[in-house]
Amino acid sequence: MTDVPSTGVPTVSAGVTAVGVAVGMVGREMGLVRGAQGLLALNQVHGIDCPGCAWPEPAERARFEFCENGAKHLAHEATRDVVTADLFRQRSIRDLARESDRWLEGQGRLIEPVLRRRGSDHFEAVSWPEAFAHIGRVLRELGPAATAFYTSGRTSNEAAFLWQLLARRFGTNNLPDCSNLCHESSGKALSATLGVSKGTVQLSDFEKADLILVVGQNPGTNHPRMLATLEAAARRGCHIVSINPLAEVGLVRFKHPQHVRGILGRGTPIASDFVRVRINGDVALFQALSKAVLEREAWQPDFIDASTSGFAAFREHSLGLSWEVLVAESGVPRTQIEALAERYLQSRAVIACWAMGLTQHENAVANIQELVNLLLLRGHVGRPGAGLCPVRGHSNVQGDRTMGITPTPRPAFLDRLRDAFDFEPPRAPGLDVVDTIRALREGRVRALLSMGGNFLAASPDTTATAAALTSARLTVQVLTKLNRTAVTPGEEALLLPCLGRSDDDRGRFVSVENSMGFVHTSRGSLTPPGRTDLAPVPSEPELVCALASALLSAEERLPWRHWAQDYDAIRDAIAACVPGFQDMNARLRAPEHGFLLPNAAREGRFETADGRALFTTHPTPTLALADDELLLMTIRTHDQYNTTVYSDDDRYRGIHGERRVVLVNVADLERLGLTAGQWVDIVGRFRGEESVAERFVLIPYDIPERCAAAYFPETNALVPLDHVARVSNTPASKSLIVALRPR
Repeated sequence: MTDVPSTGVPTVSAGVTAVGVAVGMVGREMGLVRGAQGLLALNQVHGIDCPGCAWPEPAERARFEFCENGAKHLAHEATRDVVTADLFRQRSIRDLARESDRWLEGQGRLIEPVLRRRGSDHFEAVSWPEAFAHIGRVLRELGPAATAFYTSGRTSNEAAFLWQLLARRFGTNNLPDCSNLCHESSGKALSATLGVSKGTVQLSDFEKADLILVVGQNPGTNHPRMLATLEAAARRGCHIVSINPLAEVGLVRFKHPQHVRGILGRGTPIASDFVRVRINGDVALFQALSKAVLEREAWQPDFIDASTSGFAAFREHSLGLSWEVLVAESGVPRTQIEALAERYLQSRAVIACWAMGLTQHENAVANIQELVNLLLLRGHVGRPGAGLCPVRGHSNVQGDRTMGITPTPRPAFLDRLRDAFDFEPPRAPGLDVVDTIRALREGRVRALLSMGGNFLAASPDTTATAAALTSARLTVQVLTKLNRTAVTPGEEALLLPCLGRSDDDRGRFVSVENSMGFVHTSRGSLTPPGRTDLAPVPSEPELVCALASALLSAEERLPWRHWAQDYDAIRDAIAACVPGFQDMNARLRAPEHGFLLPNAAREGRFETADGRALFTTHPTPTLALADDELLLMTIRTHDQYNTTVYSDDDRYRGIHGERRVVLVNVADLERLGLTAGQWVDIVGRFRGEESVAERFVLIPYDIPERCAAAYFPETNALVPLDHVARVSNTPASKSLIVALRPR
C-alpha cells in the first residue's frame, strides 16, 4: 500500500500556473535570453513552427502565440546541454539501457555521429563520411526489400519528400510512419466515405459553428492552443459537447493566460455537456444519435438525394437497431442521448473533432464512419461552419503523408515521380509500422532507418518490438537526443544527429502542413548545438541527400548534392509531383505566407467512385468481459509529449510524483476487493494469451464502470502486435482487456 499520489482534479486549466511552469522549464533548459528569443519566434509568420502539434495559427497572431506545452517542447529541443563521445566511452549500451527514458533525453543534444560495431557494446564516434559510407555499404548488401524507412511527423515537407524519393529510388515502398500508429484510421475512414483523407474544416469555420463535438480528445493536454479557439466559440454562445470517458479539465474551464480575464477571473466554461461514453462505446452512441434523427424523420432530403449514396440501406439498418443494446453498449442513458440529438437538430452548423480516442480501436474506422453518417444526415459537410476535423498531434504528420510517406502510394503519384525523375518507382505495396515489426521479427526486414521519432517507445508490444529491433542487421536513427530506441540497437547501429525545428539552418526555411491543409514556412533562429572542432550538425534535408549520395550508384542522375544546398530546388521538385503545390516557392513568400491545399469535400464535392458521399453500416460492437476484467485505454499526462516525459506529474488530473498508476472507478475497486493506493500488476488478455505490465498503483477516479486508464508508453507492453484496427492496421491501444493482480 502507498499514499495515493493525488491532490484532487483541478477545476480550471491554464492560467498563471501554466505561465509559471512554461517559463520555469524554458529558463532551466535554455536560459532566459535564449529562451525569450525562441518563444518570441514560436508560431510567428517568419518564425518557428512549434513541433508540438498541428493546430493552425489564427490570422491575427498574438506576440506570444504558444501554449505551455509548446514552450516545454521548445525548451526540451533547444536545451544548451550536449552529449559528447565521452558519454559513450564511459557507458556501455547495456548501461545506458538501464537508465530511464527521461535520463536519456536529459543528457542533451547529440552533436556527432556514433556507430555501434558488430560485437561491441559501445557506441563510438565516427566521421560523417564514414557513417554514410557504412550505411550505404550495408544497405546495398541487404537490398531494398529488406530495408524500411520510418518517418516521424515532425519532419518537414522538404525532408519528407526527399526521404520517400530516396526509398523509392532505392527500390522499396517500405515507408512506415507515425500516422500508422495514430490517425491512419481517420484517413481510411474519410477516403472511403468522402473521397479525401483529411478533415473538411478551416479555423474560420469555428467562428460560425453553433455546435462543436469534441470526441475522444483531450485538447487541454494534447492540443492546448485549440482551447483558445473553443473559448472564443463558447463566449459567443456556441455549444461545445465533450464525448469522452473522462471529463478532462481543459474542457471544463479555461483561463486564457494572455487575457486579463484569464489571469484575474475564473476563466471561461468550455463544454456545456459531458457525455461520458464508456471506452469504445462510440459506435453505439453515434448509431443511437442517428437513430434518434431518423425516428424524427429529420434528415435533409435535398442534400442526401443530391450528394450521397447508401442512405436507404443506412436508414433501414439504423431503424432496426435496438435502443436497449445501444444504451447498454454506449454506456450513455437514453435521456442524455435524446437531449444531445435535440441539440444536434437545433444546430445550423456542426463541427465534429476527434483524436486517438476514436482511432485506436479494432473498430476505429467504423467509429469515424458512424460520425460521418451523423453529419451527413443533416448536410453538415462541405458548407461554412460545419464539417469533420481530425486533430493531428505531430506538427507535420499530415504533410508527411501529402509528400508521399506511405507504404501504399497512389499509382498517379508514382507516375508523377516517374515522369519528373526518369525512373520507375516500385509499385508493390510496402510495410506499415505493425507489419515492419513483424517483418523484422521474421528476418524479412534486416535494416530499419528512422527519420526522427522513438520507434520502440511509440510502438505496440514493446517486448516483441525490442526483440525485433535487436535482431536487425542495421538500425539507423536520425535524431536530436538519445531515447529508448537508440539504446535498443541492431547488430550494428548508427545515431545521426540533426538540426531541430528551432535551429538556425543558415537562414533557410522549410515548410509544413497544419491539420487543416494550410502549408506555411518554418524558419529556425537559434544557434545550433555543436563544437568548433566538430563538423556542423546537418539539417534533415542535407542528411537525406548525403545518405542518397552514399547509397545510390555512381551513375545516379538526381541532383542530391544540389538539393542539399538549395531548398527552393527541392520545393520545385515537390511542385512537379504533388497536386496543389504549383508555384510553391512563390506562394510561400507571398503576403499570405502560405497557401491552402485543395479539398473537394470542403467545397461539397466528393471524389469517390460515384461522386457522392457514402453512408455506411456497421455492426454495434459488444463488450463481453469476465467478472474480473476491465477495458483499459492508454492516455498521456499533461507533462508529456508523445513518448517524451517531462516529469512524473499530471497536473490536470491531480496526480503527482508517479506515472505507474491505473485510474479505476471506485465501484470497480470495491467489486474487485481492491483498495486505493494498492500496488497491482496489470494483466493484459488477448486471444487466450496474457501480457503483464508490472507495479502500478490504484487511483480511484471518475471514469465509467468497467473502464480503466493508464499512461503510455509504460503500458505499451500490454498492446498485442495483432490487436489492431480493421482496415487501418493501427494498434488498438484504447481497447485493452485487462485484469488487476495484487502484488
